[in-house]
Amino acid sequence: MGEDVMVGFGGKQAWLAVRVDAGRTGPAEAVLSALGLRDLGEVPWRDGIDLAHLTDDRVAVTPPLTGARDTSWVLATGRWLLRPGTPVDVVALSVELRTEVQFFATHRVTELHRWQRAAGGELIRAFGYVGQTGEVTSWHGDPDPAERDAGLPATLDEHTTVLVGENDVLKVADAWSVDPTALTGRPATAPLRIGAAGNGGGEPRA
Repeated sequence: MGEDVMVGFGGKQAWLAVRVDAGRTGPAEAVLSALGLRDLGEVPWRDGIDLAHLTDDRVAVTPPLTGARDTSWVLATGRWLLRPGTPVDVVALSVELRTEVQFFATHRVTELHRWQRAAGGELIRAFGYVGQTGEVTSWHGDPDPAERDAGLPATLDEHTTVLVGENDVLKVADAWSVDPTALTGRPATAPLRIGAAGNGGGEPRA
């Protein structure tokens, strides 16, 4: 375990960032439970990230990672979070987990890019964009400096042109919590934890 290193992710992927307050135990298990996923236990980073990318029903959850605002964050990632029918409600999660919850998604093929942020049962910010059509699919709240730096306008109206890419999603993630692509090669403090959707059983498949 001590020789394991972290493996980054982010492209063609979705993930949650959940703030971990000091003294909180079992944050990865709490995230899996809040998402309604079965806890399949720990796996090395490479195996877990591969499962998150190559399956539609597995989610990999990190140990607490130091990120923005000198706070700790647990990241949960998997293609399951990209599925249209997956119930990812950051507002409800922020209530159940009693902390700040963020959601990010980016897929360079369809140019789908989204980010959301909630705390205390309140949606602070939501932005969604589909580059294939140039349509802004969601806009709640005002862009903060990180979003403005990523190229978003201060306000949105029928005359506003928006152009957002994968790198912009990662910039916002870095400012709000953790840029997951920057994890590669860092020493791992603990393995990943795998959760499974659906009713099937068994161990994580490689």
